[in-house]
Amino acid sequence: MGNTFGTLFRVTTFGESHGPAIGVVIDGCPSRISISENDIQHDLDRRRPGQSSITTARGEADRVVILSGIFEGKTLGTPIAMIIENMDKRSQDYSSIKDLYRPGHADFVWETKFGIRDYRGGGRSSGRETASRVMAGAVAKKIIGKTKIFAFAKQVGNVVGEKVDFKFIEKNPVRAADPKAAKEMERIILEAKESGDSLGGVVEIRVTGMVTGLGAPVFDKLNADLAKAIFSIPTVKAVEIGSGRDAATMKGSEHNDQVLSKWKTKHNFGGGISGGISTGEDIILRVTVKPPSSIGKIQKTVDKKGNKTTLSVKGRHDPCIIPRFIPVAEAMVAITLADHYLRYQAIK
Repeated sequence: MGNTFGTLFRVTTFGESHGPAIGVVIDGCPSRISISENDIQHDLDRRRPGQSSITTARGEADRVVILSGIFEGKTLGTPIAMIIENMDKRSQDYSSIKDLYRPGHADFVWETKFGIRDYRGGGRSSGRETASRVMAGAVAKKIIGKTKIFAFAKQVGNVVGEKVDFKFIEKNPVRAADPKAAKEMERIILEAKESGDSLGGVVEIRVTGMVTGLGAPVFDKLNADLAKAIFSIPTVKAVEIGSGRDAATMKGSEHNDQVLSKWKTKHNFGGGISGGISTGEDIILRVTVKPPSSIGKIQKTVDKKGNKTTLSVKGRHDPCIIPRFIPVAEAMVAITLADHYLRYQAIK
């Protein structure tokens, strides 16, 4: 039913937004990998709600509970199960719209497909599910070792960051890499929030310390699996790798990147991937993230009977999801790379 991702490193998430808990089961993780609750909690704290004035006010602590697969700080090679309890649910916030279809949400298609839906925050289609991915991503990061993943807000609304300072990313609430752009991004997010609206943008992901040889030809290309991983995250509308859409305006003589050494290109237009296989250069992705759909502005919609009506979504929602999207994007990249690393090791 689409709840599992990966081939050797397999991640299955479970739980609903307003259920008792959400969680993840990881199968295929090698044994004797050092990992602690603190390693997992660190990434969960970066994703959790209520971090700042530009995120949802839902007050979840998101404390991880490890149920199996880890003993005395090391993986056992058995399935790893982890949960976090949903503590700050306000399901009554959704009672007034349980028979309405929210614009921009999966309400209608979900109910049409399954004949039932959890209207309390969207159930499985809620972004709340992504906390489970972050737990799995923390484990995956241990497998890929010296390979590091950096994601940051490249653009929010019409504000674009130019400078890239990895050390600055965690020093501002937007998680921008450009100090000057970060202040303006925060300002327009708060402005949208005050007006009952929301903003989207672009997140850039850079993977450093890559090895050569991850990915396989035809259907198992690394770039294809990375795109699938990122597109599986709610709110994603586009994924670019390397030169991305700029390739459309270039000539072959321009886009055929000069090879300076084995393997180092002048511009890395391939984004660290050639023929679906990692080159060893930095992997570069850009992800377009839509504005959150739950907004306070009055919108037109219909009810279950097809009657026209209006609604204003109440409750606690992010005016811009990018700050909390970033650790989720990192997690999905880490999960994909860990899976491909294990697949590569299996054929060596």
